[in-house]
Amino acid sequence: MTQPTESQILAMLGEQETTPDGIRQRVLVETALADEYAPFPGPLGLLYVGFTPRGVTSVVPTEDESEFLEVHARTVGRPAYVAGDVPPRLATRLRRSLDSGRLGKLPVDLRQLSPFQKQVLEVTAEIPPGEVRPYGWVAREMGSAGAVRAVGTALARNPVPIVIPCHRVVKSDGSVGNYAFGPEMKKDLLLHEGMDGSLFASKPLRYIGSDTTQVYCYPTCRNARRITAAHRVEFRTPDRAAAAGYRSCKVCRPPA
Repeated sequence: MTQPTESQILAMLGEQETTPDGIRQRVLVETALADEYAPFPGPLGLLYVGFTPRGVTSVVPTEDESEFLEVHARTVGRPAYVAGDVPPRLATRLRRSLDSGRLGKLPVDLRQLSPFQKQVLEVTAEIPPGEVRPYGWVAREMGSAGAVRAVGTALARNPVPIVIPCHRVVKSDGSVGNYAFGPEMKKDLLLHEGMDGSLFASKPLRYIGSDTTQVYCYPTCRNARRITAAHRVEFRTPDRAAAAGYRSCKVCRPPA
């Protein structure tokens, strides 16, 4: 038997004016046409998490349920019904994702996003915890170097922040930049992940090289953090690094 489409299910429910609200809600939830949500402990405090049978749909770092519902409606666009808890299997994967700082095997349901928005989030999910990359890096990794502004817009509309770490994307000069939940929360998340707080200086470094390997990195790259003070070389631009005979790190992939 052919599975009815989403529009057909909605049409059938609309025609049944006497359908009890509980049955209507269950049908919408079980067919992923509506979300459920529940509170969940996050890295800096309480989160509200939206989900469907397909995965996590929204994450909002707040203790205010009404704020969650407002953000969920804006970023997801489906109704959301309160649930007792996040389902056990999904909760286990969500806990693992939050503790590791990596998306891992956590399923996310982002079907409302455009292919471009999904690609932005896929690339952003690759940034390791405690490290940052500029918006231009995300655009270059996508093969769309000129789409920096569009990347910023897509990240501002990320429905699953923290699990897909838009807080790890910063301005081109290395400064922290904006965040949907405020720049202080962005800093706190990065500090929680182990980022060096001195990198939030008013004139942050853009690139760090090693005079032993002749390789330059973004300052938060794990390779850059291994460079001792005696062998550390600072660069403001990739051109200056290249002129000095340095090559781009293959791990953090700064501009060549």
